Amino acid sequence: MKAILLVRHGKAQDAFAIRELPLPVPGPAQVLIRTEASGLNFADVMSRLGLYRDAPPLPFVPGYEAVGRVEACGSEVRHVKKGDRVLAFTRFGAYAEYVCTDARAAVSIPEDMPAGAAAALGTQYCTAWYAAEEALRLHEGEHVLVNAAAGGVGIALVQLAKRRKCIVYGACGSDEKIAFLKELGVDHPLNYDKEDLYDTIRKIRGKRGLDVVFDSVGGSNFKKGYRLLGPGGRMVSYGAAERVNSKKLFATLRLAWNFGFFSPIPLLMRSQALIGVNLLRIADHKPELIRRCLDQVVELTLSGELKPHVGGVFPYRQVAEAHTFFESRKSMGKLIITW
Repeated sequence: MKAILLVRHGKAQDAFAIRELPLPVPGPAQVLIRTEASGLNFADVMSRLGLYRDAPPLPFVPGYEAVGRVEACGSEVRHVKKGDRVLAFTRFGAYAEYVCTDARAAVSIPEDMPAGAAAALGTQYCTAWYAAEEALRLHEGEHVLVNAAAGGVGIALVQLAKRRKCIVYGACGSDEKIAFLKELGVDHPLNYDKEDLYDTIRKIRGKRGLDVVFDSVGGSNFKKGYRLLGPGGRMVSYGAAERVNSKKLFATLRLAWNFGFFSPIPLLMRSQALIGVNLLRIADHKPELIRRCLDQVVELTLSGELKPHVGGVFPYRQVAEAHTFFESRKSMGKLIITW
């Protein structure tokens, strides 16, 4: 089978190689999937840059989710069968024509669901669901800030917050994205390249602050977002995009310094909460919870309550171009690689 291997860290055009690998054989509790599309996520970019601690040693096949058709099932698999079209999580390995994964991480999807929409429901929508529905509870009328609101997870968070009838502040970096966020129903779309979004929110909310901040940037942005929280506010951190702008040697130290250090005393006094979300850690220790997230986002998409947005489709030989576009800050929604 053909597979995309990450062979060196650095720029996208130098990092990948397409090679022939043996067809994997599913274990008793696994399924073998013929891949239709592989999802692109921020963790893939971090892995390529050598900044993702969970990544295997080079060379390896990246990728966290695949859409495709079941080709073979292990002896213990019952809920899917050969021929089913599925969306599946993978612990790396999705950038390939075939992938083996734990059958519990695969869910059946309709034949007419677009591959890009299905792929978006994996890492991105499940991260958003866990952050907004499992790690905390959004309530009607709450004021919610979503950083990187035009990205894959950001779009999902906006839709989930609007589903709970929240007032949403969406941060993005272009006028095109501002227009897109307005179409999504964002109440206060904010272009951080043209205004200080934190000052703008303070002017709107005053001392009342925000009820929830979803932050994917980390570092200094995390501290600024935390300072916007009002009494009872919750801060959710699910990424560290600021880290990609640092050289590898100093990236972690600089990120930690910019995040700052927090005493629990102000949290107690103001009844606030800081919550971290790492889907890989949850999958390691509570796989049934990931499955529940996956079932929920698929069900809500089929009912029309969630509407994934596909921002780009790239043939597998254009994987470098896909990564470059992802990093350009121009993409909106899910990017996929097709086979």
